[in-house]
Amino acid sequence: MKNKKILIVDDEPEIREMIERFLRKEGFFRIYAAGNSVNALAISRLEKPDAAILDVMLPDGDGFSLLSSIRSFSDMPILFLSARGEDEDRLLGLGLGADDYIVKPFLPRELILRLFAILKRVYAANVVERLPVFRLGNKTVDLDSAVVRGTSRELSLTAKEHAILIKLYENQGRIVTTDALCEAVWGDESFGYENTLMVHVRRIREKIEDDPSNPVFLLTVRGLGYKLLTQESN
Repeated sequence: MKNKKILIVDDEPEIREMIERFLRKEGFFRIYAAGNSVNALAISRLEKPDAAILDVMLPDGDGFSLLSSIRSFSDMPILFLSARGEDEDRLLGLGLGADDYIVKPFLPRELILRLFAILKRVYAANVVERLPVFRLGNKTVDLDSAVVRGTSRELSLTAKEHAILIKLYENQGRIVTTDALCEAVWGDESFGYENTLMVHVRRIREKIEDDPSNPVFLLTVRGLGYKLLTQESN
């Protein structure tokens, strides 16, 4: 479940940051955030989140209208946040197809538990959903099993290597900044991990490259970050 993409939509930055912080502490790492309906719709179409946490009151509309727009192209589960606790609002949200409704202020732990309950209910039966398997030259990277298979042996990926490769694969063919990679792996406590990231990248290259000193798949983009070139992105 922690591989699921979660979208947070709230016009208060501190609320978005608090929710993201607690999600990362629980192990979620594919997190997107928006402060208004326009950005939320754009992210929903582009990134196709697996679930969304929507504030009812937004600067360019309301969460109910946003939910209706999302439902025109996505059935992802929705959890509403609202500063208003009226039964009419709660019933309206649930009637439009929301999966749950929490009134502000709320306990972060309660939010996480309700989100887990929604994800389990919606996705528990979909146990066949797998992370990608892709080719890098004569090697196969199996993100679902966290292994790299070569012609003669199989190498396991550590948790950090696995998280780095997932982030790179999600952006295959594009530059992923050092900051973005550190945040994907270490969350809010990612500051100062640049050198540690380099060590993990070197170890990944030792597993996926024929010549780790002259990589052709996991490239360094000097001053910016890294780029993963797969057969799909070439």
